[in-house]
Amino acid sequence: MTTVHSNASHQLILPFEQPTLNGKVNGSSSFNDPAFASNKRQPVHRWVPWIAGYSFDFVRDAINKYGNGHTVVLDPFAGVGTTLLEANLHGYDAIGFEINPYPAMASQVKTTAHKVDVQSLEVGITRFNNYYQEKVISNYTPESVPPSGFKTRSPFYSQKVLRKVLILHDFINQLIDDPVKNLFKLAFASTMVTYSNYSYEPSLGRRTSAGKDEIDDYPVGELIFQKLLSMLEDIIWLKQQQQVLKTQTQIINDSFFNYREHLIPETTDLVITSPPYLNNYHYNRNTRPHLYWLDFANAPKDLEPLEQANFGKYWQTVRELEKIELDFVLPTTDIEEHLELLREQKKDKGIYGGNGWANYAASYFNDCYRLASGISYALRQNGIALVVIGNSILQGIMFPTDEYFAQIAELAGLKIEQIDVPRSTRVGNSIIQSSVRSVQAKNKHSLYESIVVLRKA
Repeated sequence: MTTVHSNASHQLILPFEQPTLNGKVNGSSSFNDPAFASNKRQPVHRWVPWIAGYSFDFVRDAINKYGNGHTVVLDPFAGVGTTLLEANLHGYDAIGFEINPYPAMASQVKTTAHKVDVQSLEVGITRFNNYYQEKVISNYTPESVPPSGFKTRSPFYSQKVLRKVLILHDFINQLIDDPVKNLFKLAFASTMVTYSNYSYEPSLGRRTSAGKDEIDDYPVGELIFQKLLSMLEDIIWLKQQQQVLKTQTQIINDSFFNYREHLIPETTDLVITSPPYLNNYHYNRNTRPHLYWLDFANAPKDLEPLEQANFGKYWQTVRELEKIELDFVLPTTDIEEHLELLREQKKDKGIYGGNGWANYAASYFNDCYRLASGISYALRQNGIALVVIGNSILQGIMFPTDEYFAQIAELAGLKIEQIDVPRSTRVGNSIIQSSVRSVQAKNKHSLYESIVVLRKA
């Protein structure tokens, strides 16, 4: 069992005196915008694009508000490590759970990058550039082969691009220094869709389906070379951040719902996280290329455990089940009424009608209760949790997920301090826009994003 100890004994100073559940701070947020876009310009954070991520400056703002010299920071949905890295940059220990092995690897590489030997990386980059330039213009036949279990409706890479990718893998396979090797793997994984015949729209699909041309050829080696140089630059910068050298970070490649196997109760001071939204975005399927090419999966059966253990399940995994009931009771809310209303929608559509979506929503809120219980278990008394979460619209019915989650958290022993809305409008998702899975959202409804601020009572 992984254990985290801290001798700190303190109370966090809260700027909020009363809960504001029915009066959200909207449009004049006390937090920076959580949108991931700003990470693309920030050292180390910029290494891996992540559609489900949030911004470093939101995390930095949150840590500045609630952290102190002994803070242990927890992220139950670590993703590519934004929370963990930012905690380290503040000199704080961090714990991250991430069920998907690809982002878990990215988090591990980013939070240990300050330990990489710069000279070894410089030598590796130079060797790669020479190796690649020599092989790509010769009659060299790569020894590496594409992952046999990775199947796509059309070729993921053109033949020209595939050869270059396999040359890159031949070089990576020769590397002995694991930290350097992992940086090369991450450089490939973080760019691999760029030169493929697929793109994120926002789900992974064929470029042609989005009206884009397929990619016949691409300067793969040159892009990897530039990516590695930027990584080298960031590692040099990272080594100058003395507070990072004093921190310890644990990346736990497991579901947070197994928190009792990994955490001692009441050893965390600050939780900053964002669970999957109620939008059926298929995180695991959208990282299929990475999971196969990085040898985390060899066949579709390897992805099944991830789908079954995913937060909130997926519509595809629960749509044919009998009615899923809530595991809790919230008598002061309309959550039950919303679920029943959803269940009555388009019954003639079978699994594409409301019953499947109601099962999906009920599963999601049941997992919200499990998440809140885990946060309550992990936090010290007066510890703070910031949960970034968006509302959702299913079959034209708006679910105020932030309000429901806040009240669910109260059942788990957490106190609502505030619901802050840094983004009163956000981009729609496939649930709203799909003509098959839902109806068009009503004009009076809009998508927004909230930060639910909770305190361990």
